[in-house]
Amino acid sequence: MKDLFGNALLDYQNGKYTEDIITSTNISDEDDLPLPYLFRGFKDMPKLEQKALKLAKGTVLDVGCGAGSHSLYLQKKGFHVDAIDISKGAIEVAKQRGVLNAEVKNILEETNSFDTILLLMNGTGIFQELAQVSKYLTHLKSLLKPNGQILIDSSDIQYMYEDEDGGVWMDMNASYYGELDYFLSYKGEKEDPMKWLYLDFNTLQTACETVGLKCELVLEGDHFDYLARLIAV
Repeated sequence: MKDLFGNALLDYQNGKYTEDIITSTNISDEDDLPLPYLFRGFKDMPKLEQKALKLAKGTVLDVGCGAGSHSLYLQKKGFHVDAIDISKGAIEVAKQRGVLNAEVKNILEETNSFDTILLLMNGTGIFQELAQVSKYLTHLKSLLKPNGQILIDSSDIQYMYEDEDGGVWMDMNASYYGELDYFLSYKGEKEDPMKWLYLDFNTLQTACETVGLKCELVLEGDHFDYLARLIAV
């Protein structure tokens, strides 16, 4: 990984903002990811993220913390927050912005336990593909303190396969429709392609049941997105 995402965050943090990140997938065209959006405050966050932050309790793990916006909000509310991300640049920015406990770490390497685990901005993305969901959920469950919770959001992207008549076209012999190849570029340089997973709620709920997690639908967004709360049973 070249960490172009981290480089972009560092540029913005250090006053060198000249252009945005460009993203695309194997089923969608290029789109801008505005850097200011990654530094947003609570009032500018989508309602799903606001709801998740309001539901946080106890010690918190912010998975894929990015520039640290969620961690900073909770920290200012008095929560103890551990923020992790695989991007070295993102962690450096989070620290510069005031996140007290930020570390470059893959979630599968985490061993501490928490009352709340946050996976926001399509938190299921880090699972990469459907075949790995159970592995990640089992590990996340192992990090929960008694009565702990996982707050995770995603989207049902079936709408992206609709034709002009409203019908849905999918190759039934292909892999799960939420498995995407994700591409990112910044300042003309391309990041190594990565896999990214969008999970519809019913599929997430079924996966949770197989590993002993109860999956509750907390809130639905305006565009096929949702926030779920997972608790051990």
